Amino acid sequence: MQTRNKILDDLAALMSNAVGVAQGARTEAENAIKSAMDRWLADRDFVTRDEFDAVRAMAQKAREENDTLRARLDALEAEKKPAKRAAAKKGD
Repeated sequence: MQTRNKILDDLAALMSNAVGVAQGARTEAENAIKSAMDRWLADRDFVTRDEFDAVRAMAQKAREENDTLRARLDALEAEKKPAKRAAAKKGD
């Protein structure tokens, strides 16, 4: 009976070692894939989230300023049109 336990103990130890090796291989594979992905991303001209948010905020501010200027221009043109009409009527 002791030989059976010895065989089972050896088998359990072998399986434990195999699991440890498999976990080590998994960790190495994850690190290799992560490194490859980091190199690939570094070769591309991607921007960071902070840079993207900064440019987005600048674009939003420019749109708001454009809307403000458009409103001012429309108001000035509206003021100018009645003055032109009055001047045209005086000339008639």
